[in-house]
Amino acid sequence: MLKFYYAPGTCALASHIALEEAGADYEAVRLNFATEDQKAADYLAINPKARVPSLVTDQGVLSETPALLLFIAQSYPDAQLAPLDDIFALAQAQAFNSYLCSTVHVAHSHLRRGHRWADDPAAIEAMKAKVPQSVGECFDLINQEMIKGPWVLGDHYSICDPYLFTLTRWLEGDSVDRTSLRSVDAHFQRMMDRPAVQKIVAEHTG
Repeated sequence: MLKFYYAPGTCALASHIALEEAGADYEAVRLNFATEDQKAADYLAINPKARVPSLVTDQGVLSETPALLLFIAQSYPDAQLAPLDDIFALAQAQAFNSYLCSTVHVAHSHLRRGHRWADDPAAIEAMKAKVPQSVGECFDLINQEMIKGPWVLGDHYSICDPYLFTLTRWLEGDSVDRTSLRSVDAHFQRMMDRPAVQKIVAEHTG
């Protein structure tokens, strides 16, 4: 059985949804960041980055959302969560998820994690002030160029969709108006109609 570590309000939501959509046999372990569970010795032995998500498998521990999402898709091919038989389409999926991970999430992190990049309080405040613009520009690009159909890759739901949904949930806190992004907003509403999404969102907010 897989063992999945997550914390509410984090990008772990994407992998948690994918596990549920795949019908995986897994145990979910909730960490409380308010009490710094992620810095406890037993968790650092699993993931010394002190972050989530982490997925304990029979072969070892995986971290980083794009890696977990692809692992889940490849481990449960019958769920058809990625275009595994089309190497170019799979690379496109990875390109999208990499953009979310390396650019969009980082832009969002400047709101509350500025201390990762600067010590000067003025610089940290400047980073916070920039978030609505930087995140907004990322989502403008996603809205206009990257969503290919009802789902990110087109007609078929994939591992890109729970990841985009997860970051879309952060837009209000980033002072970006989701409803002004027609494709993004429609995608968000479509995701909320999925039973697996409803179930996992409830677990993360309950």
